[in-house]
Amino acid sequence: MPGRRPPLLSEAGFANIRQRVEQATGVHLADDRRTGVAARLHQRLKALRLTQFEQYLAVLDGPAGPGELEHLLRLLVARDSYFFREHRHFECLAHWLATLEHPPRLWSAACASGEEAWSLAMVAAQSSRLPGWQVLASDFDPQLLARAATGIYDIAQARYFPEGWLVRHCLCGVGETAGRLRIASSLRERVRFEAINLIRTLPAHLGSFDAILLRNLLANLAPPYKAKLLPRLLEHLRPGGLLIISHSESIHGLDLPLRPLLPSVFERL
Repeated sequence: MPGRRPPLLSEAGFANIRQRVEQATGVHLADDRRTGVAARLHQRLKALRLTQFEQYLAVLDGPAGPGELEHLLRLLVARDSYFFREHRHFECLAHWLATLEHPPRLWSAACASGEEAWSLAMVAAQSSRLPGWQVLASDFDPQLLARAATGIYDIAQARYFPEGWLVRHCLCGVGETAGRLRIASSLRERVRFEAINLIRTLPAHLGSFDAILLRNLLANLAPPYKAKLLPRLLEHLRPGGLLIISHSESIHGLDLPLRPLLPSVFERL
C-alpha cells in the first residue's frame, strides 16, 4: 500500500512556527521554506504519533513545550559546517595572528558542530607568536555543543585540512574508531564551548576578543535582530580586532565602527 501522505502545514501554522523560530533564535524562515518545514516536521509528528500540525502546535504550548522547541530549532535552523570553510578567511587570520604581540582570544560565535572553532585552534597553534591563545566556541544548541566538544569527526572531513595538519593536530582512529579523527588534546585544552544565544543578553564574563567569526548567520537573521546583534558583539571586540562574516553576507547600511580590510573581513575602529 502506498504510504500515507504527510499532513498539510497551513499558512497560519507556518506563520506560527516561523514566529517561534524567530523569537528563539532571530532566524527568519522565508515564505518559500513552508514545504521544506512541513517535510522536516513530519518526521517529528510521526515520532510523537501525531497526525496534524495543529496537534504539534498544542504540544509546543503544553508542558513539554520547552523541550520540544529544542527539537524544532534543531530541525529547522541550518547548521551546515565543515573544516576551513571559506579558507581565505583562515589564510588572512594566519597572517594577522603572526603580527600580534599578545596571545590572541578568538570567538567562533555561531560554531554549530564545531569545525570552525577547531579550524581556528589549528590556525592559532600554527601562527600565534606567543603561547596562551584561547578560542571560545558558542552556539544556542547545548546538544550540538556537547558533540562538538568531543572533537571527534569523520576522517573524510580531513580533506579540507592544509597538508600535514591532520598528523600534526589530530589523532586518527584505529580498530573500532577507524574512519574517525579526534582533535589533539593540546588543542582541546585551549578551546572552550559555551551555550550562548546571540540574540539574548550576552554573558558578562565574555571579556574582549581579538577576532570574532560570525559566519553564515547574518543572512538568515530577521533585520531587527541583525541590527541589534552586531553592536552588542562589537562591544566584545578589541579596537584593531577583526570581525569576519561569510562572503555571502553583508553589513551594508549598518552604522558600525568597522573598516573593511578584505571582502567580509572588517577591522574594529
